[in-house]
Amino acid sequence: MAQLSDITTFLDQELNIAEIPDYSGAVNGLQIDSHSEVLRVGAAVDASLPVFEKAVAQGVDLLIVHHGMFWQGAQTITGAMYRKLKLAVDSGMALYSAHIPLDVHAQYGNNRLLANALEMGDAVPFFDWKGIQLGLKQQMDVDLDTLHQRLTDAVAGPVHVCVGGANSVGRVGVITGGAGSEVAAMAAEGIDTFITGEGPHWSFPLAEELGVNLLYAGHYATETFGVKALATLLSERFKLQSTFIDHPTGL
Repeated sequence: MAQLSDITTFLDQELNIAEIPDYSGAVNGLQIDSHSEVLRVGAAVDASLPVFEKAVAQGVDLLIVHHGMFWQGAQTITGAMYRKLKLAVDSGMALYSAHIPLDVHAQYGNNRLLANALEMGDAVPFFDWKGIQLGLKQQMDVDLDTLHQRLTDAVAGPVHVCVGGANSVGRVGVITGGAGSEVAAMAAEGIDTFITGEGPHWSFPLAEELGVNLLYAGHYATETFGVKALATLLSERFKLQSTFIDHPTGL
């Protein structure tokens, strides 16, 4: 058992919550406070109502998510928002969210852990966004089929491939989540094979025209890595029980 304040202070510092930028309106850090003691920590990608229901049913004291509850600034507490807050407050469950700070973390980040699974070695940060580097890149000597299989194994699910470039892969870029609209930017960066979660329809023909191999492994699937790693980290550091609340979107 550990104090909630000790856990959140540790996470804030480890993830550099105060310094890493995010989308306007996004809230990182503790989103719902609760009682001071934590025995069981849960991890999930989304702070959705079904996830809250599963977490409460499993006795989670602290739920850590990648996509939190608050994105658009002030909003009314009605409908699903009210139901989620009521579930959390009634059960005594706290909520902590880490979006971009978790994507880009050098050890526990979604990008880094997916790159490790793809055997990208010492992949280096790239793609400037609000003063930080949003992705990882690496020069690789591998064919597209092999990389496709590694990615399929890593996310344990289907990967949609646009074969826009050569079968012999060179410079690979990884940005987890929904970065498919950045295909042109990837080509400008010299990336010939780009791995992300999802993107718009037009990204497919554009990738073909730009000569970029584009691999979509799922927004949800590419962003399970970080929250799982945080749950394991907290379990070991604070001697807590931990669980992953799996609620895939298929997207």
